[in-house]
Amino acid sequence: MSEVRVRFAPSPTGALHIGGVRTALYNYLLAKKLGGKFIIRIEDTDQNRLVKGAEKYILDSLNWLGLNADESPEVGGKFAPYKQSERIEIYKKYIDQILETEFAYLAFDTNDELDILRKEYEQKGLVFSYGVDTRKKLKNSITLSKNEVNELIDNGIPYVVRFKIPENKNIVVKDIVRGTFTVESKTLDDKVLFKADGMPTYHFANIVDDHLMEISHVIRGEEWLPSLPLHLLLYEAMNWDAPEFAHLPLILKPEGNGKLSKRDGDKYGFPVFPLNFTDETGKTSIGYKEFGYFPEAVINLLALIGWSNKDNKEIYSLDELIKEFDLNEVSKSGARFNPEKAVWFNNYYLQQKQNIEIVPLFQEILLRNNISIDSEKDLAIISLLKERAHFVKDIFEESLFFYERPSTFLESDLKKAVKEDTKSILENIINLFSEIDFKEDIITKTITDFSEQNHIGMGRIMMPLRLSLVGEMRGPNVPKIMEILGKEESIKRINLFIDTI
Repeated sequence: MSEVRVRFAPSPTGALHIGGVRTALYNYLLAKKLGGKFIIRIEDTDQNRLVKGAEKYILDSLNWLGLNADESPEVGGKFAPYKQSERIEIYKKYIDQILETEFAYLAFDTNDELDILRKEYEQKGLVFSYGVDTRKKLKNSITLSKNEVNELIDNGIPYVVRFKIPENKNIVVKDIVRGTFTVESKTLDDKVLFKADGMPTYHFANIVDDHLMEISHVIRGEEWLPSLPLHLLLYEAMNWDAPEFAHLPLILKPEGNGKLSKRDGDKYGFPVFPLNFTDETGKTSIGYKEFGYFPEAVINLLALIGWSNKDNKEIYSLDELIKEFDLNEVSKSGARFNPEKAVWFNNYYLQQKQNIEIVPLFQEILLRNNISIDSEKDLAIISLLKERAHFVKDIFEESLFFYERPSTFLESDLKKAVKEDTKSILENIINLFSEIDFKEDIITKTITDFSEQNHIGMGRIMMPLRLSLVGEMRGPNVPKIMEILGKEESIKRINLFIDTI
């Protein structure tokens, strides 16, 4: 078997959807499993739809996820350049080559003329197609003489190059995911290969690049499946061997009806892009990274949307995915996106991390909120609150009381916690606290001994203590909170609470 070479070839016309990320992931997994190469190629021939910054966004997204390319616009490679806009002269060479065969021709029809035809067909309840049944009636190098064609070219009349679909041919299509099926050529239209502006279309540039870059497998979304018969005919016309193809199923909306879109993310409150993306109107859509997901959680999540092995295992490292992945196990049907499962994966990876690993991520959030960092204190807070969290930001949100003294209290909490003797109880507790080493176990023993010696229920001590420290009747173990806050801050908060009541 020759070297496996796969490519992910996005168009920089906007943010990279997680469906595209999954396509990149499956390409990467196959390449690495079979000891091959993962190539990133930017398909930017549609200059009118390019979005500023989109190319960098795509590359940054893949790098964040650890899907590092062996060849790309960033790292280069022996088949550079890897941007189609920098390969125009290559396409011109091959368009001249295909024009020397019977499989391509020049078409001089204007857009206005074709629009008129479409409307005429619509009025008859038909759909116009430039192809086998119509091309012999239109303005092209099939119907015009060589002299007429040359005259039009000499006069600067714009033209496109179209592929000439063979008549009455059965095209056998083989797909790793979809199986084998047959398409009749008469159902296809004569696609434009080269536009009047001198740029190739996706169809032509795609097969030229895949051939020249020695791509062995084309793994892409199922929206490209209808183009596969044309691409096979193009390979045949150029006398090139076609790669193997695999068309991946859609990622569906959570309710299952239709392709997952940005609107679904807005509706359900989850990201559909890997990183934050600001569109041309200035609106920013949150990404998985900024939402708080770990890259390994996103990789694990996406790998299992449309693929699973016979063991139905759920947790995979990237190395395990490389070992286990098999294109033959990819489902033909679309798979629903499950937002709750995404959170579950992130929770798993958060709990697996050492507390010290989380400190830098936690401190990033602190700094964004203008809170000074204290590595010892921050590590203690993470250790206390991590098991309750799905994201690092959850730890921060649950820890706000460590950084802000409570100043107001709910009336219902005060009624529950404050009794006639609460003030004297807290004053006695403060006196005891001032004499002890402020560690959790010693604080616990001091409170317990006071409770037993004075025959005071623990609730009458712990509830007002919790309220004074946290500001609410919630939170983790009170003595641990006090140890992290420190003696001075804890006593200060208790005194402020006494003043309040």
